[in-house]
Amino acid sequence: MTQLATKIWTYDDYLTLPDDGNRYEIIEGELYVSPAPNTDHQYSSGELHFVLKEFVRRNQLGVVYYAPYEVHLSEDTRPVQPDLLFIRADNEPQGGTSYFVGIPDLVIEILSKSSIRTDNNTKFNAYEKAGIPEYWIVDPKAHTVRVFVLEAGIYQVWGEYGGEEVITSKVLAGLEIVTNTLFKQ
Repeated sequence: MTQLATKIWTYDDYLTLPDDGNRYEIIEGELYVSPAPNTDHQYSSGELHFVLKEFVRRNQLGVVYYAPYEVHLSEDTRPVQPDLLFIRADNEPQGGTSYFVGIPDLVIEILSKSSIRTDNNTKFNAYEKAGIPEYWIVDPKAHTVRVFVLEAGIYQVWGEYGGEEVITSKVLAGLEIVTNTLFKQ
């Protein structure tokens, strides 16, 4: 993910960007662009979406969305497009809307070569500042998942998982995922 230009970007500016296969996001007034994800990223995204959606649906907890889907966290952090997000049933967006305004309950970013700094720093800080209760960083290269939960406004490590370790979630209590099932072997 590359940071572009030094002007303060707005949502109106975002609406003029081309529909060219890149993912555009504005965080704290800065424009970021990501190229299309690679195979490992897509594999992990698909596996996570399948497992999360099944768990959320079975337990009638809310809804799971995947990128590209706009999330408007604040006036100067809109849109962001997490790779995956969960929104509780009582907070779900209305049908027919093209984006979500508010704070998702869980966001997941899957690292790629171009997004490491942005996902680990810029988005980490933006999600923490916005008050998103849980943030996962998935690393297809290292075959690991780091889960952070918000406590007193600061992300704390809930768990760091690899291999046969079972990923758990504070927000999605009862969810269990064997880490290596999320990665192409």
